[in-house]
Amino acid sequence: MISSIIFIILLVATAVIFIRRIREIRYNINLGRAKDLSGNVGERLRIMARVALGQSKLITRPVAGIMHVFIYIGFIIINVEILEIVTDGALGTHRAFHAFLGDEIYYVFIGLFEILALLVLIACVTFLIRRNVGRIKRFSGKEMTKWPTSDANIILVIEVLLMLAFLTMNAADTVLMTAPTDMLMSTGMDHYLGFNFGDWFWVSAYLTGLMPNNIETLFLIERFCWWFHIVGVFGFSIYVLYSKHFHIFIAFPNTYYSRLNSMGELPNLEAVKKEVELMMDPSADPYAAPAENAEPPQRFGAKDIEDLSWKQLMDAYSCTECGRCTSECPANQTGKLLSPRKIMMDTRDRVEELGKHRRANGKEASDEISLLGNYITKEELWACTTCNACVQACPVNIDPLSIIVDLRRFLVMEESAAPSELNTMFTNVENNGAPWQFAQADRGNWTNELSS
Repeated sequence: MISSIIFIILLVATAVIFIRRIREIRYNINLGRAKDLSGNVGERLRIMARVALGQSKLITRPVAGIMHVFIYIGFIIINVEILEIVTDGALGTHRAFHAFLGDEIYYVFIGLFEILALLVLIACVTFLIRRNVGRIKRFSGKEMTKWPTSDANIILVIEVLLMLAFLTMNAADTVLMTAPTDMLMSTGMDHYLGFNFGDWFWVSAYLTGLMPNNIETLFLIERFCWWFHIVGVFGFSIYVLYSKHFHIFIAFPNTYYSRLNSMGELPNLEAVKKEVELMMDPSADPYAAPAENAEPPQRFGAKDIEDLSWKQLMDAYSCTECGRCTSECPANQTGKLLSPRKIMMDTRDRVEELGKHRRANGKEASDEISLLGNYITKEELWACTTCNACVQACPVNIDPLSIIVDLRRFLVMEESAAPSELNTMFTNVENNGAPWQFAQADRGNWTNELSS
């Protein structure tokens, strides 16, 4: 009874912290501009199934992709085992799903869990070696400071420990199930009687030889691993909400709301479109005062978080920091300052900062800081070639280019801070109707050579 009460208190505390953090993230994402992404439900579901559920873009790099699939499938299916542990913890039972599912089905699950736990262990160890021994280039960079690097290792170590605890618990359980009945009865461990599926512990069976013969010691090992495993899962579920590994949850909605138009298509600014429509409307009065209930004019482009859309902020929270975008970026490859991964990490850091400030000081409070300038520099933005390599490479369909373009639009249209090369082109377009510096009357001269 005491054990169940302690467990329920931990479960409720975890749920409260989890929900509170989810609300904070939801508040932060809603700091962005409204954007209608409803409709095309069928196509969006297909994209989500293919990219988030099917891991289609991860397996383009086979080693990392296959290892990630092991962890991903293990994470999903082993959650069934977590449900059983939660049930046992709340009700004080032992392997409650055995009676519910029956021998044969439960045996299959047990065997599957063991294999998946082993695959997760192999994948995590492989990733730890790749990150810390292999020194893969895309795991480094200016933005990969001590915390992002440690974050990845912490998650992998936690997963290794959780899987080891799970397998050790099963190994101790196996030995206890096969202990003499009178010994279990005399020690008050009769809840281990009636089970006969130790042969289905295909992996932990190799650990039974390491288990002690003492019943009380076995029980302590089994209980310690049980508590370590479930408390670790509770802690893990809270930790990921503050970690890059939040993509475990948010990758699904993020891929659902993927852009459906061509990657080469840049959307027009709505504020600019309205101005052009006003100019083209002969019945419109350009000098008319705005209506009293009219919304204030939007900023051209983006300077800070509030100028970006909620989807762009969701992109930032979905970033896995895997570095595939930066490794594919031609600007980064040639030594330029730009790193698409840094753009997303900076955006996430800024939205966290502004969200915390607003929750403490009111929804209109300003902290005199902005994404452009304080986090992302002009040099980074103008290094981008808008080639969409980063968008294509991202395993969860994040669009760093849209943020880069919006920040550059602000520089050009609000601050007239375009590079001199662009200003020359703008002048030529305005005066000559073309990017080149010759008169409009001479634009067709190149065809003279075709007729000769």
